[in-house]
Amino acid sequence: MGDELILGRKDQHLDVVLAGGGRHALETGFDDWRFLHEALPDLDHAKIDLGADFIGRRLQAPLLISAMTGGPARASAINARLAEAAQHLGIALAVGSQRAAIEGDAAAGLDRSLRDRAPDTPILANIGAAQLTRGFGLEEAKRAMEMIDADALVVHLNPLQEACQPEGDRDWWGVGAALQALIRGLERPVIVKETGAGVSAVTAQRLIAMGAAGIDVAGAGGANWALIEGERATDPADKAHAAAFAAWGIPTARAVAEARNALPEALIIGSGGVRDGVDAAKAIRLGADVVGMASGVIQAATVSTEAVIDRFQTVIRQLRTVCFCTNAANLAALRRVPLLASR
Repeated sequence: MGDELILGRKDQHLDVVLAGGGRHALETGFDDWRFLHEALPDLDHAKIDLGADFIGRRLQAPLLISAMTGGPARASAINARLAEAAQHLGIALAVGSQRAAIEGDAAAGLDRSLRDRAPDTPILANIGAAQLTRGFGLEEAKRAMEMIDADALVVHLNPLQEACQPEGDRDWWGVGAALQALIRGLERPVIVKETGAGVSAVTAQRLIAMGAAGIDVAGAGGANWALIEGERATDPADKAHAAAFAAWGIPTARAVAEARNALPEALIIGSGGVRDGVDAAKAIRLGADVVGMASGVIQAATVSTEAVIDRFQTVIRQLRTVCFCTNAANLAALRRVPLLASR
Protein backbone atom coordinates (compact mmCIF):
# COMPACT_ATOMS: atom_id res chain seq x y z
CA MET A 1 0.00 0.00 0.00
CA GLY A 2 1.38 3.43 -0.93
CA ASP A 3 2.68 5.80 1.73
CA GLU A 4 0.28 8.53 0.62
CA LEU A 5 -2.72 6.26 1.16
CA ILE A 6 -1.45 5.14 4.58
CA LEU A 7 -0.86 8.72 5.73
CA GLY A 8 -4.23 9.85 4.43
CA ARG A 9 -5.97 7.00 6.23
CA LYS A 10 -4.24 7.87 9.49
CA ASP A 11 -5.29 11.50 9.11
CA GLN A 12 -8.88 10.27 8.81
CA HIS A 13 -8.45 8.09 11.91
CA LEU A 14 -7.23 11.07 13.90
CA ASP A 15 -10.09 13.25 12.68
CA VAL A 16 -12.67 10.66 13.78
CA VAL A 17 -11.11 10.32 17.24
CA LEU A 18 -10.79 14.08 17.75
CA ALA A 19 -14.45 14.48 16.78
CA GLY A 20 -15.41 12.00 19.49
CA GLY A 21 -16.40 9.22 17.09
CA GLY A 22 -15.72 5.53 17.26
CA ARG A 23 -16.56 5.14 20.94
CA HIS A 24 -17.12 1.58 22.10
CA ALA A 25 -20.62 0.44 23.01
CA LEU A 26 -19.12 -1.75 25.74
CA GLU A 27 -18.00 -0.29 29.06
CA THR A 28 -14.50 -0.97 30.37
CA GLY A 29 -15.81 -2.74 33.45
CA PHE A 30 -14.02 -0.43 35.90
CA ASP A 31 -17.37 0.89 37.18
CA ASP A 32 -18.17 -2.64 38.35
CA TRP A 33 -15.57 -2.18 41.09
CA ARG A 34 -15.03 0.26 43.93
CA PHE A 35 -12.37 0.67 46.58
CA LEU A 36 -13.12 0.31 50.27
CA HIS A 37 -12.63 3.82 51.67
CA GLU A 38 -10.21 4.27 54.57
CA ALA A 39 -11.38 7.12 56.81
CA LEU A 40 -8.22 7.14 58.92
CA PRO A 41 -5.16 6.78 56.66
CA ASP A 42 -1.77 6.78 58.33
CA LEU A 43 0.01 8.47 55.42
CA ASP A 44 1.41 11.74 54.14
CA HIS A 45 -0.31 12.31 50.78
CA ALA A 46 2.80 14.00 49.38
CA LYS A 47 5.07 11.08 50.26
CA ILE A 48 3.11 8.30 48.58
CA ASP A 49 5.43 6.48 46.17
CA LEU A 50 3.92 5.96 42.72
CA GLY A 51 7.19 4.77 41.16
CA ALA A 52 7.26 1.68 38.96
CA ASP A 53 9.93 -0.28 37.10
CA PHE A 54 9.27 -0.70 33.39
CA ILE A 55 11.53 -2.37 30.77
CA GLY A 56 14.70 -1.44 32.60
CA ARG A 57 13.80 2.13 33.54
CA ARG A 58 12.15 3.69 36.57
CA LEU A 59 8.89 5.58 36.08
CA GLN A 60 7.75 8.32 38.45
CA ALA A 61 4.18 7.09 37.93
CA PRO A 62 2.89 3.81 36.41
CA LEU A 63 1.62 5.43 33.23
CA LEU A 64 2.20 4.93 29.52
CA ILE A 65 1.16 7.32 26.78
CA SER A 66 -0.30 4.69 24.47
CA ALA A 67 0.14 4.64 20.69
CA MET A 68 -2.01 7.24 18.99
CA THR A 69 -0.50 8.42 15.73
CA GLY A 70 2.29 7.41 13.40
CA GLY A 71 1.54 8.94 10.05
CA PRO A 72 -0.53 12.10 9.70
CA ALA A 73 0.97 15.44 8.72
CA ARG A 74 0.22 16.54 12.28
CA ALA A 75 2.23 13.67 13.73
CA SER A 76 5.54 15.47 14.09
CA ALA A 77 4.16 18.14 16.42
CA ILE A 78 1.98 15.66 18.31
CA ASN A 79 4.83 13.23 18.90
CA ALA A 80 7.15 16.04 19.99
CA ARG A 81 4.62 17.23 22.58
CA LEU A 82 4.03 13.70 23.87
CA ALA A 83 7.77 13.07 24.21
CA GLU A 84 8.35 16.33 26.06
CA ALA A 85 5.45 15.62 28.39
CA ALA A 86 6.63 12.07 29.08
CA GLN A 87 10.10 13.34 29.93
CA HIS A 88 8.72 16.03 32.25
CA LEU A 89 6.37 13.62 34.03
CA GLY A 90 8.68 10.61 34.19
CA ILE A 91 6.26 8.29 32.38
CA ALA A 92 6.59 6.04 29.32
CA LEU A 93 5.76 6.73 25.67
CA ALA A 94 4.64 4.36 22.91
CA VAL A 95 4.53 5.76 19.38
CA GLY A 96 1.96 4.89 16.75
CA SER A 97 2.53 2.57 13.81
CA GLN A 98 5.84 3.21 12.06
CA ARG A 99 4.87 1.48 8.84
CA ALA A 100 4.90 4.63 6.71
CA ALA A 101 8.14 5.85 8.28
CA ILE A 102 9.87 2.52 7.64
CA GLU A 103 8.68 2.60 4.05
CA GLY A 104 10.44 5.91 3.64
CA ASP A 105 7.92 8.69 4.11
CA ALA A 106 9.48 11.64 5.93
CA ALA A 107 6.01 13.01 6.75
CA ALA A 108 5.47 10.20 9.23
CA GLY A 109 6.86 12.41 12.00
CA LEU A 110 9.09 9.86 13.74
CA ASP A 111 12.86 10.19 14.11
CA ARG A 112 15.71 10.48 16.62
CA SER A 113 14.42 13.87 17.78
CA LEU A 114 11.98 11.99 20.02
CA ARG A 115 14.87 10.60 22.04
CA ASP A 116 16.47 14.04 22.17
CA ARG A 117 13.24 15.39 23.67
CA ALA A 118 12.88 12.48 26.10
CA PRO A 119 16.34 11.17 27.02
CA ASP A 120 15.21 9.44 30.22
CA THR A 121 11.86 8.14 28.98
CA PRO A 122 11.08 4.52 28.09
CA ILE A 123 10.14 4.80 24.41
CA LEU A 124 8.38 1.97 22.59
CA ALA A 125 8.54 1.55 18.82
CA ASN A 126 5.52 0.08 17.01
CA ILE A 127 4.78 -2.13 14.01
CA GLY A 128 1.70 -4.12 13.05
CA ALA A 129 1.51 -7.90 13.26
CA ALA A 130 -0.39 -8.05 9.97
CA GLN A 131 2.66 -6.70 8.14
CA LEU A 132 4.86 -9.56 9.36
CA THR A 133 3.70 -11.74 6.46
CA ARG A 134 3.82 -8.85 3.98
CA GLY A 135 7.47 -7.93 3.80
CA PHE A 136 8.11 -6.74 7.33
CA GLY A 137 10.44 -8.79 9.48
CA LEU A 138 13.49 -8.62 11.69
CA GLU A 139 15.28 -5.90 9.73
CA GLU A 140 12.22 -3.65 9.63
CA ALA A 141 11.72 -4.15 13.36
CA LYS A 142 15.31 -3.13 14.00
CA ARG A 143 14.85 -0.06 11.83
CA ALA A 144 11.73 0.90 13.74
CA MET A 145 13.65 0.79 17.00
CA GLU A 146 16.76 2.51 15.68
CA MET A 147 14.67 5.27 14.12
CA ILE A 148 13.63 6.57 17.54
CA ASP A 149 16.27 4.89 19.75
CA ALA A 150 13.53 2.82 21.36
CA ASP A 151 13.86 0.69 24.48
CA ALA A 152 11.41 -1.94 23.27
CA LEU A 153 9.16 -2.82 20.35
CA VAL A 154 5.38 -3.03 20.42
CA VAL A 155 3.72 -5.31 17.88
CA HIS A 156 0.05 -4.50 17.64
CA LEU A 157 -2.72 -6.98 16.92
CA ASN A 158 -5.75 -5.49 15.16
CA PRO A 159 -7.67 -8.25 13.34
CA LEU A 160 -11.07 -6.62 13.90
CA GLN A 161 -9.87 -3.29 12.55
CA GLU A 162 -8.31 -4.93 9.50
CA ALA A 163 -11.50 -6.90 8.85
CA CYS A 164 -13.57 -3.69 8.95
CA GLN A 165 -11.10 -1.49 7.08
CA PRO A 166 -12.05 -1.21 3.39
CA GLU A 167 -8.43 -1.75 2.37
CA GLY A 168 -7.53 -3.91 5.36
CA ASP A 169 -5.16 -6.88 5.55
CA ARG A 170 -7.48 -9.84 6.12
CA ASP A 171 -5.16 -12.75 5.43
CA TRP A 172 -3.58 -13.53 8.81
CA TRP A 173 -2.43 -17.02 7.90
CA GLY A 174 1.06 -17.42 9.32
CA VAL A 175 1.06 -14.18 11.37
CA GLY A 176 1.48 -16.09 14.64
CA ALA A 177 4.51 -17.99 13.39
CA ALA A 178 6.02 -14.79 11.98
CA LEU A 179 5.45 -13.00 15.27
CA GLN A 180 7.15 -15.78 17.21
CA ALA A 181 10.13 -15.68 14.84
CA LEU A 182 10.42 -11.92 15.30
CA ILE A 183 10.21 -12.11 19.09
CA ARG A 184 12.88 -14.80 19.26
CA GLY A 185 15.15 -13.11 16.72
CA LEU A 186 15.08 -9.48 17.81
CA GLU A 187 17.02 -9.85 21.07
CA ARG A 188 15.20 -6.80 22.43
CA PRO A 189 12.00 -6.67 24.47
CA VAL A 190 8.84 -7.16 22.43
CA ILE A 191 5.49 -6.20 23.94
CA VAL A 192 2.37 -7.40 22.15
CA LYS A 193 -0.81 -5.34 22.33
CA GLU A 194 -4.34 -5.29 21.02
CA THR A 195 -5.94 -2.10 19.75
CA GLY A 196 -9.19 -2.02 21.68
CA ALA A 197 -10.80 -5.47 21.56
CA GLY A 198 -8.74 -7.06 24.34
CA VAL A 199 -6.37 -10.02 24.76
CA SER A 200 -7.81 -13.18 26.29
CA ALA A 201 -5.97 -15.07 29.02
CA VAL A 202 -5.30 -17.97 26.65
CA THR A 203 -3.82 -15.70 23.99
CA ALA A 204 -1.78 -13.84 26.62
CA GLN A 205 -0.30 -17.16 27.75
CA ARG A 206 0.46 -18.08 24.15
CA LEU A 207 2.25 -14.77 23.55
CA ILE A 208 4.36 -15.05 26.70
CA ALA A 209 5.25 -18.62 25.69
CA MET A 210 6.49 -17.17 22.38
CA GLY A 211 8.89 -15.02 24.38
CA ALA A 212 6.98 -11.72 24.54
CA ALA A 213 8.30 -9.41 27.25
CA GLY A 214 4.81 -8.28 28.15
CA ILE A 215 1.16 -7.95 27.13
CA ASP A 216 -0.86 -4.77 26.68
CA VAL A 217 -4.42 -6.07 26.92
CA ALA A 218 -5.90 -2.91 25.29
CA GLY A 219 -9.41 -3.96 26.16
CA ALA A 220 -12.86 -2.83 25.04
CA GLY A 221 -14.39 0.34 26.41
CA GLY A 222 -12.45 3.11 24.70
CA ALA A 223 -11.87 3.67 21.01
CA ASN A 224 -13.51 1.06 18.80
CA TRP A 225 -11.48 0.71 15.62
CA ALA A 226 -14.21 -1.20 13.84
CA LEU A 227 -16.48 1.81 14.26
CA ILE A 228 -13.70 4.23 13.35
CA GLU A 229 -13.18 2.36 10.10
CA GLY A 230 -16.93 2.34 9.58
CA GLU A 231 -17.03 6.12 9.93
CA ARG A 232 -14.35 6.63 7.29
CA ALA A 233 -15.85 4.07 4.90
CA THR A 234 -17.75 5.35 1.87
CA ASP A 235 -19.50 2.12 0.90
CA PRO A 236 -22.79 1.60 2.83
CA ALA A 237 -22.04 -2.14 2.98
CA ASP A 238 -18.72 -1.43 4.74
CA LYS A 239 -20.49 0.86 7.21
CA ALA A 240 -23.16 -1.75 7.94
CA HIS A 241 -20.55 -4.46 8.39
CA ALA A 242 -18.56 -2.41 10.92
CA ALA A 243 -21.64 -1.28 12.87
CA ALA A 244 -22.36 -4.83 14.02
CA PHE A 245 -19.14 -4.81 16.06
CA ALA A 246 -20.01 -1.81 18.23
CA ALA A 247 -19.99 -4.01 21.36
CA TRP A 248 -17.31 -6.52 20.38
CA GLY A 249 -14.40 -7.39 22.61
CA ILE A 250 -13.20 -8.12 26.14
CA PRO A 251 -13.79 -5.26 28.60
CA THR A 252 -10.52 -3.83 29.88
CA ALA A 253 -11.05 -4.61 33.56
CA ARG A 254 -11.80 -8.25 32.79
CA ALA A 255 -8.88 -8.56 30.36
CA VAL A 256 -6.45 -7.20 32.97
CA ALA A 257 -7.73 -9.44 35.77
CA GLU A 258 -7.77 -12.60 33.67
CA ALA A 259 -4.33 -11.96 32.17
CA ARG A 260 -2.86 -11.45 35.64
CA ASN A 261 -4.54 -14.57 36.97
CA ALA A 262 -3.14 -16.59 34.08
CA LEU A 263 0.31 -14.98 34.19
CA PRO A 264 1.26 -14.09 37.79
CA GLU A 265 4.78 -12.92 36.90
CA ALA A 266 4.33 -11.36 33.46
CA LEU A 267 4.43 -7.67 32.59
CA ILE A 268 0.81 -6.61 32.07
CA ILE A 269 -0.17 -3.21 30.69
CA GLY A 270 -3.77 -2.20 31.24
CA SER A 271 -5.19 0.07 28.56
CA GLY A 272 -8.47 0.64 26.77
CA GLY A 273 -10.84 3.40 27.86
CA VAL A 274 -8.98 4.41 31.04
CA ARG A 275 -10.62 7.73 31.89
CA ASP A 276 -8.81 8.99 34.97
CA GLY A 277 -6.62 8.15 37.94
CA VAL A 278 -9.36 6.18 39.68
CA ASP A 279 -9.68 3.89 36.64
CA ALA A 280 -5.88 3.64 36.56
CA ALA A 281 -5.82 2.63 40.23
CA LYS A 282 -8.45 -0.04 39.60
CA ALA A 283 -6.42 -1.39 36.68
CA ILE A 284 -3.37 -1.65 38.93
CA ARG A 285 -5.36 -3.32 41.69
CA LEU A 286 -6.75 -5.83 39.17
CA GLY A 287 -3.26 -6.73 37.99
CA ALA A 288 -1.72 -4.14 35.68
CA ASP A 289 1.89 -3.13 36.22
CA VAL A 290 1.50 -0.01 34.07
CA VAL A 291 -1.59 1.74 32.71
CA GLY A 292 -1.85 3.08 29.17
CA MET A 293 -3.91 6.10 28.11
CA ALA A 294 -4.48 7.31 24.56
CA SER A 295 -7.80 8.69 23.34
CA GLY A 296 -8.28 10.78 26.47
CA VAL A 297 -4.95 12.47 25.79
CA ILE A 298 -4.97 13.04 22.05
CA GLN A 299 -7.00 16.26 22.21
CA ALA A 300 -4.43 17.75 24.60
CA ALA A 301 -1.61 16.62 22.32
CA THR A 302 -3.01 18.69 19.47
CA VAL A 303 -2.81 21.80 21.67
CA SER A 304 0.53 21.89 23.50
CA THR A 305 3.04 20.03 25.64
CA GLU A 306 1.66 21.88 28.67
CA ALA A 307 -1.86 20.60 27.94
CA VAL A 308 -0.59 17.02 27.91
CA ILE A 309 1.31 17.60 31.15
CA ASP A 310 -1.76 19.11 32.79
CA ARG A 311 -3.88 16.14 31.71
CA PHE A 312 -1.50 13.61 33.21
CA GLN A 313 -0.81 15.61 36.34
CA THR A 314 -4.52 15.40 37.10
CA VAL A 315 -4.45 11.63 36.55
CA ILE A 316 -1.41 11.28 38.80
CA ARG A 317 -3.04 13.40 41.51
CA GLN A 318 -6.16 11.24 41.34
CA LEU A 319 -4.11 8.05 41.55
CA ARG A 320 -2.23 9.42 44.56
CA THR A 321 -5.52 10.29 46.27
CA VAL A 322 -6.82 6.75 45.72
CA CYS A 323 -3.69 5.48 47.46
CA PHE A 324 -4.20 8.01 50.27
CA CYS A 325 -7.83 7.03 50.79
CA THR A 326 -7.03 3.30 50.82
CA ASN A 327 -3.99 3.70 53.12
CA ALA A 328 -1.60 2.48 50.39
CA ALA A 329 1.87 3.97 50.71
CA ASN A 330 2.97 2.63 47.31
CA LEU A 331 1.75 0.58 44.37
CA ALA A 332 2.62 -2.71 46.03
CA ALA A 333 0.29 -1.79 48.89
CA LEU A 334 -2.39 -0.61 46.45
CA ARG A 335 -2.41 -4.08 44.90
CA ARG A 336 -3.46 -5.52 48.28
CA VAL A 337 -6.25 -3.14 49.30
CA PRO A 338 -9.88 -4.29 49.27
CA LEU A 339 -11.68 -3.94 45.95
CA LEU A 340 -15.40 -4.53 46.12
CA ALA A 341 -17.86 -5.48 43.42
CA SER A 342 -20.31 -2.61 42.97
CA ARG A 343 -22.88 -4.53 40.94
